[in-house]
Amino acid sequence: MQVPGPDTRVVELRVHGILGTTGDELTDSVASVDVAGDGVGRIMRPADRLRRPVPGPMLNAGDRSVPRIVEGYVWGAMTSGGLAKATWALLFPFALANMAHWMLPPTRTANPVSRMLGSVLRGLLRLSALLLTMLLVAQLTVITLDLVAAQCLAPGAQCMGSVPDALRGVDVLRSAVLLVPVALVVLLMHRLSTVSWRVSAPKKDSPQHSALAPMLPGENVVSDPDTPALRALHVMAALSTVALVALGGPLSPSIDPRWLVAAALLALSVVGTAGLDDPAGMRETSMVFRALLGRRTRQVLMSVGGVLFASVALLPGELRGPLPGSGSTIDTITALLVLTCVAVAVLLVPASLLARPEWKSSPKQLRPWAGGWMSAPVLMLAAMLGNGFGAGLALSVRETLSVPQSPGAAPLLLPAAFDDVTFFWGSAVVLLVASLLLALPWLLVRRFRRSEDGDPIPDEVALLHAGRKEDQRKAASAWKLADVQRRYSHQLFLVIAGVLTVSTAASLAARFAGMASVGWLSAIGVVTLAGLAVGLLRTVFLAATKRDTARVLGVLGDLALFWPREAHPVVPPCYALKVIPELADRAAEHLADPDTRVVLVGHSQGSLLAAVAAARLLEKLPEQDRERVGLVTAGSQLQWAYPRAFPGVVPHSALRDLAGSMGDRWRSLCRGTDPLGGAVTTWNRQVYNGMLIGVGLRGDGTEGPLPAATRGPTGALVLGGDHWLPDPQRGPFSCRRWVPGVLGHSDYRGDPEWDRAVAMAAGLERPVRGAALPLSTPEAQQIPSAPVPHAFGASLSPQGDDGGSITDPVEDLPRRTPGETAEAARTKRSKPVIPFRERSETEVPEQQSHEEPAPEPAEDVPEPPAQQGSEARSEPSVLPEITEPRGRIAPWERGASLRSTDS
Repeated sequence: MQVPGPDTRVVELRVHGILGTTGDELTDSVASVDVAGDGVGRIMRPADRLRRPVPGPMLNAGDRSVPRIVEGYVWGAMTSGGLAKATWALLFPFALANMAHWMLPPTRTANPVSRMLGSVLRGLLRLSALLLTMLLVAQLTVITLDLVAAQCLAPGAQCMGSVPDALRGVDVLRSAVLLVPVALVVLLMHRLSTVSWRVSAPKKDSPQHSALAPMLPGENVVSDPDTPALRALHVMAALSTVALVALGGPLSPSIDPRWLVAAALLALSVVGTAGLDDPAGMRETSMVFRALLGRRTRQVLMSVGGVLFASVALLPGELRGPLPGSGSTIDTITALLVLTCVAVAVLLVPASLLARPEWKSSPKQLRPWAGGWMSAPVLMLAAMLGNGFGAGLALSVRETLSVPQSPGAAPLLLPAAFDDVTFFWGSAVVLLVASLLLALPWLLVRRFRRSEDGDPIPDEVALLHAGRKEDQRKAASAWKLADVQRRYSHQLFLVIAGVLTVSTAASLAARFAGMASVGWLSAIGVVTLAGLAVGLLRTVFLAATKRDTARVLGVLGDLALFWPREAHPVVPPCYALKVIPELADRAAEHLADPDTRVVLVGHSQGSLLAAVAAARLLEKLPEQDRERVGLVTAGSQLQWAYPRAFPGVVPHSALRDLAGSMGDRWRSLCRGTDPLGGAVTTWNRQVYNGMLIGVGLRGDGTEGPLPAATRGPTGALVLGGDHWLPDPQRGPFSCRRWVPGVLGHSDYRGDPEWDRAVAMAAGLERPVRGAALPLSTPEAQQIPSAPVPHAFGASLSPQGDDGGSITDPVEDLPRRTPGETAEAARTKRSKPVIPFRERSETEVPEQQSHEEPAPEPAEDVPEPPAQQGSEARSEPSVLPEITEPRGRIAPWERGASLRSTDS
């Protein structure tokens, strides 16, 4: 570690999370100005009254103050704002299908079966995305060309009576006018897939890997060179689908040359989509497809598709009733989409089993969700949402056009596939409601049993808020609620997948087995689809006109648009491809000054951006400059969500390598009350003998048991790289910002531990190791560090399934001195002990514990608890307020006592 000199300064480069923010909020200032960026990705600093950039407040690091520059990278404009970005919500099924690609389990390059399954799964996901595009275009064509042009505006029809008969008799006019919306949709899809954010940072050569920077998080988050070819194939398939709807459908071969051309373009689209390779894979294939689908070839093929579309619009044939090709086209595309989803779900099972050796040695709370199978339910959800959006729009249009018709008029007909969709969504809604009604009582019963059988205040809460009974009660309920959300959030997708599977099977049985559809289920489905379509359009309108709604809608974009175009090219541009290189380039620009240290700070979704940017930065920096890079994550999902949902992109091993590359300069701020963020570097936490212990990532690139947590001057418990913040905060204190109430996922920058974590990440303050911590009873010995790892064995079991969230109290086992029998220890501990969580705040000598020098650590380490033959104490021991061994209180905490003494 480089020793800081007198000219050392720290640049704190912040990245916000979802919902976006302003430069003022991100930099904690009353005004801010741009100092770099291009207006889309903005790098901002605090400003004075003359709108001039100013540095941030001084950073306290140990016994000295270091100059600090605060900068914030604002990227919210990439996902929300304006009508164009609001309409991106209509493409959310496409974005889900694209995200499902990144959720595939990793491929084992040494196993040929694993490589083959990975290639097949990626090909099936691209085919599913292609079918989603075709389904959307087919549904729009049915609405415009079939429902409106061929039925509603047919000669003699009573629908839309204001249209004169002279116009109704011209088939070419009706088809040409009503196919314009479809052409615009296809054109907009093509245009959207060509848009990418311009990266201000200069392009670098391929990163130079070293022993300190192996496979790091997000290394395969790169742009796909196959995107132009996929874009052309999707456009060809969309235009061919329009032609098939007008020319009789795919199941009715025709000698019409246009039908043959459409079938040939579709076949080429399917073969090319399945054969194109994925650059995120471990081997290069399909070089032939890339060569054949060059720029000139793509232009020719799309031109042929455009001519085919124009011929259908100008020569539509007779439009005097429902088109025969509508039903067969919708049925064929839907059936193929269901088959691909089923094939992905089936093949994911062996693929996940083959990838299991990479995580089978990890604790359960660190393994991928559903064993790496989560891509299947996400793909199924994308398929059913895409089908539902189009069907809901078609049903809404039919009901709107049918209102003014007389009772004797011919009804407007939609293909039978739309009736199947209504039955599907009706049964799905009923099953989801039933699942919810069953899940809520189960959760309530479990919570009631835990509160009856164990201590209502978890041990971690009592330890963190020792001596503050009211704060313990407030925090306990928030901890338990956040634990439930983190633990069961992924299971919601599995429940949805199960419901969709059952509903699909019921719909197929009702369609092909001759079963009569249940009327009330179809009615529920009609209402659901209509509400889905109308609600989505209304949300898009509100998002385009109101900023708050736009930010809420931007949540979907923030989560789904992080991933580059892979399976589906018709998704909005990926902001990660712009934010990450620009963050790394800005940090490298600051590091050009040898006296500057850069700390990348990310909150929530920004923690993923900051971690990947830090990994890219470490790859291109020389060895001697890496020690000047630090990372702080706050409210992060880098343990409980991203490695488990995307095991091939952010695996646990990559986080371990990143921690080893950064040493102790990766700090994570977390709260147990935060339902969206959690611990990053530790897991299997529990309270033992008044100490918070656990397992986690180490600075040398390994993982294992860690020294017991120490309490800093701000009241936070520091275990490994995780800083557990008290929530509600301690205070209020003089001359220090204080935020009342339970904060959960918000306002991490308002905690006084923020600056301390930044100083540690900058290498200006070393984490305390093995600090002696007093226990709650005078006769108990003090423990210098965590017990010997090998002595605990299986007795140290994790509490909770999310890596340390506690729901059951930990049994605090009797303490005994060396040579003392267990029976003698139990006899000695038989007298009642009042735990600190039940004492009043005045009984806890906080000031004394801070001001008195810490006692010397005891030499004897307690014997680890035995799995059998030991009895738990009736009351668990809890620490009072303690600090680091330096025995000081932060100045803002001493204000009240100093004033009372002077008076």
